[in-house]
Amino acid sequence: MVERWLWLSTLLLNRENIGRLIEAVAVNGKLVVEDGEDYMKLLRLARAYSKTVKASVNYVIKGVSHSDTSKRLYSILPDYVYLETAYKNAKTIVSSATKCEIKRFWTASRGNRFDYGNRNIKLVPREGFFEVLIKYPWDRSWIRAKAFFGEKYIPMLRELVELASRREEGYGVVISFKEYPKIHIQVPIQLYLKHFSNTQQTSGRGFVAGFDLNSDRVNMVIVDRDGEIVYVKSVRFPEVTSHGSPAELNKQKRLQALSRLIRLAKLVGATHVAFENLLDIKKRRYTRSPSANRKISRFAKRQLLLHGILRSLREGLCVVLVNPKGTTKSEEHERIMKTRGLDRHMASAYLIALRGLSRIHINSYKQT
Repeated sequence: MVERWLWLSTLLLNRENIGRLIEAVAVNGKLVVEDGEDYMKLLRLARAYSKTVKASVNYVIKGVSHSDTSKRLYSILPDYVYLETAYKNAKTIVSSATKCEIKRFWTASRGNRFDYGNRNIKLVPREGFFEVLIKYPWDRSWIRAKAFFGEKYIPMLRELVELASRREEGYGVVISFKEYPKIHIQVPIQLYLKHFSNTQQTSGRGFVAGFDLNSDRVNMVIVDRDGEIVYVKSVRFPEVTSHGSPAELNKQKRLQALSRLIRLAKLVGATHVAFENLLDIKKRRYTRSPSANRKISRFAKRQLLLHGILRSLREGLCVVLVNPKGTTKSEEHERIMKTRGLDRHMASAYLIALRGLSRIHINSYKQT
C-alpha cells in the first residue's frame, strides 16, 4: 500500500500508465431473461452469490485464505470461479468500508483472457443485442438472457468479444437487480480510451487546471507555467444536499459539472489537470453539524475523482494527483486567501494547481 501511495503521489497519470490505477471501466446495460425457469435460476444464483460474499467478508476479516474460504463455502455456491470472485468482492468491501453491510443481491464472474474472456458469464454478439450465457453451477447448465446496451458502446463491446475469442483480453461481468436486472461489463481501460477519447487536437499552452471537489460545488483554477492565475470557474448545485433529493440525479449533476469544467480547461489551454489524491483515504470525518454530515455522507468523492481522471484522459490531458495535506486548512491556504482574494474553495483549487505545477516541473527535471 505504501509503494502504491508513493507511485500515485510522484508520477503523472497518462494513457500509458493509467492501467496501474484503473484497470477497467464498467459499461451498463439492460438484461432481459425471457424464460421464467431461467429467471428463477438466475435469482437463486444471485442470492447464493450474495450470501457467499457476506460470509466471505467475515473470513476476510479473520484472515482466512481464499482457498480455505472457498472450501468452506462450496456447499453454498459450488463453483470455484464464482467463489474466487466473491472472495475478491469481500476483500474490496472490507478494505473500503468502515461498516460492512450487504442488503442487495447480485452475481459476478471475474474475467480472464485464458477463459476466452469469462468462464462463467459469456457475451455472444447477435443482431440487435448480445446473448448472455450464465453458468448455473448446480447442474452446469447455461441460463440464457439478452443484453441491450447504448448504441455507442456496441462497436467497443464487439471488439472486446473478438479479442476475448483470441485470448487477448478478458472481461468481468456483474449482474445486479436494482429496479430491474442490469448487466455491467468491465471493459479494459485501454480499449475504452481507444473508442471514447477525443481525437480532436487542440494546441495546449502548458496551463495546469486545479480542481477542488465538494459535495455542492466544483471549483477550478487554471494557472500558467509561472503559477499565475489565468482563469477561474465555479459550478454550484446546492440542491443536491437537500432532504429528499434523488441520489442518482445528484450523482449525474456532479459528474456532468466536472466534465464541463474539464472540457473548458482544455479550451482555455490546459494540458494538465490536478486533483487531490484521496484514493487511499477510507474514513469520513464527521462534524457536529447535521447539515454538514449529511453532505459528507451523501458525497462519493472517490467516484467523482475517478470520473475526473477518466474524463481528463479522454480529452487528451495528463493528470496529476497531489498530496491533499494542507490544501483545505493550513497557513499557506490562509495566506493565499488573503493575498489572492479567493474564498476558501477557490484557494484550495489554486493550491492544488500550484502543487500540480510543481510536480510537473520536478518530473521534467528528472527526465532531463
